[in-house]
This record gives sequence, structure tokens and C-alpha cells, in this order.
Amino acid sequence: ITEFRLIQWQMRSLGNLEALFEQSEFFIDVAEPIRKRFQELAISYNINIISGSMPYLENGNLYNVGFLCKRDGTSEMYTKIHVTPNEVQHWGMKGGSEIKTFDTDCGKIGIMICYDVEFPELSRIMADEGMNILFVPFLTDTQNAYIRVKHCAQARAIENECYVAIAGCVGNLPKVNNMDIQYAQAAVFTPSDFAFPSNGIKAEATPNTEMTLIVDVDLRLLKELHEHGSVRILKDRRTDLYEIKKIEN
Repeated sequence: ITEFRLIQWQMRSLGNLEALFEQSEFFIDVAEPIRKRFQELAISYNINIISGSMPYLENGNLYNVGFLCKRDGTSEMYTKIHVTPNEVQHWGMKGGSEIKTFDTDCGKIGIMICYDVEFPELSRIMADEGMNILFVPFLTDTQNAYIRVKHCAQARAIENECYVAIAGCVGNLPKVNNMDIQYAQAAVFTPSDFAFPSNGIKAEATPNTEMTLIVDVDLRLLKELHEHGSVRILKDRRTDLYEIKKIEN
């Protein structure tokens, strides 16, 4: 059994960096400098932490990245692959070029940032590498933008026979471009088969409310699904046809 704690973070003005960590530790306690501090918290609380994403300047290019901080003190960075037109226009951001999964003591996981979940190719590559859980930190300003993330995340859970956990920001920062309003509802989605909830939703947070969503998932159910599910999507793929089409195009 693996436990998730998804933080539905409330946007707020903070006086300094230490105030950010104080607020972060509050949720951890109940459930560069930023990566270093989250590594320390992962060790201190004996948990694995997937940070929210943030701008990251490398070789003159601005990327949207986050960090997986493991309880053993190590960390790895993940980068948003698909940047939105807004990120390009207002921030000049570039998309990353590496698709990868991460080995953890809770199984093999994938991490995608927001818009990335709307592209099925990424998670399929991760599923082929053995991913059991996909985490999607997101930031959506309107409800229709959130619905895109939600329904695409549910589709990724079904087509890749995995769990998908999404968590976003709520509230607003009135004087900050692109963060003047937010809409979010953290959730954990499952494949849709007999061993899982009938609606494919393991748990959901209250919309637009700062809170922690605590969820237990059983990775053994995924293994049973792969072998004995009423449908076996990963096994029944017609890659012979897909590869032909890819070559022809």
C-alpha cells in the first residue's frame, strides 16, 4: 500500500523565502535553496516529496521545472516538455527535451507538469518503462482549463493502467501576471475496472480550498489488472499497425 498526500496550495503573498518553507512544513508536518530545503524535509519526515514547479534558468534558457526529493537524501529534476503559448509569450519559456521515469521506494513513477498531461504520447512512453503512478502538479486559472487537465489525467489512468495524482494551486496573487486567479481540485484517478472505484476516482479534494488530500493506493491491483482485467489495454495494443502508420506519416 502506498500513501499519497496531495497539497492543494493556497496562493499568498510571502515576505521572504523562509515564510515559504514555514508554510510548506506545516503541510508536511500534518501529512539552489528550494531543492536543498525540500531534500532536508524529505529526510526529516521520512517521505518522498514532489515539489511544485518553478522557473529555472539554464544556459540562458528559462524552463519550468520541479524536483523529486527522496527520503534517502537524493533528488532529481523534472522539466515541463510542452510549454503553453502563454508561457512563451509572457515568460519566454522553452520546453524540455527529456522524457523519463523515476525509481522510488514506492515504485516507478512519472511526473508531468500541467499541460504535459494533455499529450498522451508522454505517459505511454513512461508506461512502457514500467510506470505505476503518474504525478501531475498543475496551475490552471479557469475551470475549463482545469477540466482539460482533469479529464486528460483520467484518460491517462485508463489507457496506461496506472494511478494518476493531480494537485494544483488555489487562490490568487492580484499583482502577479498569470496568477491573479486560480481554480483547482486535487484528485487521485484510477483505471476503470472492477477492482477500482466505479467512477475511476479514488479521492477528490474540495474545489478551491487549501487542504491536504490523503489517499492510500494498492499497487498490487495494477499488476492484477495487467494480467486479468476485463480489458487489458497495454497487452492488446496493435503496435504493428501503429508503427506502420508512424513510418508512413
